[in-house]
Amino acid sequence: MPLGILLLSGSFERAHYALMLAAGAGAIGRPVVLFATNAGCHALCEDWSALSGADADTAFQSRGVAGFTELRQAATELGTTLLACDSGLRIAGITPSRLLPEVTIAGIPSFLAALGPGQVITL
Repeated sequence: MPLGILLLSGSFERAHYALMLAAGAGAIGRPVVLFATNAGCHALCEDWSALSGADADTAFQSRGVAGFTELRQAATELGTTLLACDSGLRIAGITPSRLLPEVTIAGIPSFLAALGPGQVITL
């Protein structure tokens, strides 16, 4: 059953955990759709430093926890579908050119269609 992760928050900790969930689910073969909206869209930008508290990444890594970039790459390599909400991008003032190449811009219907009968977690 697919796992849908709805990332609303622009908090580094929530975005980091969304990627941990995505990578973990992907590692056991579970399909994952990560749908970022509003400030959460910063997590799907090439430069994710606009996430609130992004400087914590160094501390996380010093404690042996995977860094943000490493997690995002692992989640993508494990098949996570990355969607950025078209309205959320406008709300956050993010242009599509700032997004990772793997990100698809979509709306809520596309997220729900990609998820099907799967479970949704909101962060």
